[in-house]
Order: sequence, then C-alpha cells, then structure tokens
Amino acid sequence: MDEIEEMRERIRNRITQLRMEKHVSEYRMSYELGRSKSYINNIVSGKSMPALEGLLEICVYFGVTPSEFFEEDSRSPRMLQELYRRAEGLRREDIELLIAMSERLQEKESEETA
Repeated sequence: MDEIEEMRERIRNRITQLRMEKHVSEYRMSYELGRSKSYINNIVSGKSMPALEGLLEICVYFGVTPSEFFEEDSRSPRMLQELYRRAEGLRREDIELLIAMSERLQEKESEETA
C-alpha cells in the first residue's frame, strides 16, 4: 500500500471512528452535512474522497480541528472537550478529586497492560 492509499484509509477509518462515537449513521451524517444520502458511505467504502472543503465540514460536524482529526492519540476529542467544559464550573476541591481519580485510573490501566 502506498502513502496516498494509507492516508485515504486513515481518513476513512477516522470518519468511521468519530461517527460511531457520535452514534450517528452514515445516512444521517450525510443528510446533516447537506450532501447526498450516500456521501459518507462513498467515502468510507473507498469510492470517493472528500475535497478539502468537505473534509473541513466533516471536522466541524464532529467538533474537531483538522489536526485533531489526524492525531492518532486523539481517540475521543469530543468527550475530552465535554469533560473540560464540565470541569470549568467545579470547585477547586472537586477538580483535585477528578485529577486524583484520573491518576488512579491511569495507574490501574498501566498495571493491567503490564
């Protein structure tokens, strides 16, 4: 597989990942983007690729920047944004509690993978 095809596959997989996280069908996403009913299906099946403007519209739809769209480690940018938004209104003690819980969960995860 050449570099261009790898990038195309990455775009297809990322759209599918973000779409599944949002719990939306290909048809519904196409409709909400104002495109034909098969627009997203054609992209993820490899029949077509979005133009740059279309890719930007997809990023806006998912609430991610283009750089977040292409980041390998950005598994759930929408959820992280939601977590940050909710944490903004918390008291200092509650934020410290969230940090402690996060550290504990990360430790537990690293123990399980070791």
